[in-house]
Parts: sequence; structure tokens; C-alpha cells
Amino acid sequence: MVTRKDPSEETCPVARTLELVGDRWSLMIVRDAFDGMHRFSDFQRSLVVARNILSDRLRRLVEAGILTTQPASDGSAYHEYVLTEKGESLFPIVLALRQWGEHHLFARGQRRSHMVEKRTGKPVPLMTPRTSDGEVLLPGEAEVRKPR
Repeated sequence: MVTRKDPSEETCPVARTLELVGDRWSLMIVRDAFDGMHRFSDFQRSLVVARNILSDRLRRLVEAGILTTQPASDGSAYHEYVLTEKGESLFPIVLALRQWGEHHLFARGQRRSHMVEKRTGKPVPLMTPRTSDGEVLLPGEAEVRKPR
């Protein structure tokens, strides 16, 4: 039997991040929170996910400090899930996944959602890694240095 590393002992930031938000439901919840959803019922309706799975992922995201709960804005007995500053910092990850999917998973002219700047209505520019000098950074021009 193969056992996974304890996430707190993992030295790779990618592995630690995926342990927390690497499953479909967690990232889709974060995506929906960016789109303005706050209530359990809204997440469930959007994602068509079993209640127990949604409850588990919401709990984990709250425990990780990505979401927080607050009383419902309409004064009802419910509570709402709101992105924290830590959660909002996932925006580049969600945007990068969106842009990769737009480029690789849709045929030209195929119907899909679009992300635009609210102020201008223009498409959000393609995210591109840059060097410290502002040049485009290619994969072969970066390396991971592992701790010893």
C-alpha cells in the first residue's frame, strides 16, 4: 500500500496547494465564490454536487482560511461563505486554469463563458510569466531548487 506524505512535510509548494484545493469541487467552489455565490444552496445548484461532498469541501476551505462564514446579508438564519484575502489570492490560479482551458479545450467559435474586465468589458489579457526584467519567461528558463 502506498501512503501519501504528510502535507506539512511536503517541500513542494505545488503539492501542498493541490492537497488543499486540487480537487474539482474545491476549485469550482472558489470559482463560484469569485462569481458572487455565497450560499450553500447556490453552490449546490451551480455545481450539482452531493450535499455531503459540498459540506466537506466548504468545511475544509473554511478551516484553511480560504473562505469564512458570516451571517446572511438578508438577515435570515442562514450563513454565507465569503472569500478571505487568502482565498482572493487564488484568483490568478483560477484565471490561469480558465485561460489554459480556453486555449486547449474549445474549438474556434465554440460556445463558452468569457472573462472580461468589469470597467471596460474587454477580455482579460493572457497571463504570462515574466522574468525579473519583464521579459516572457519560458519553461526552460526557470528551475526548481529543492531544499537539501
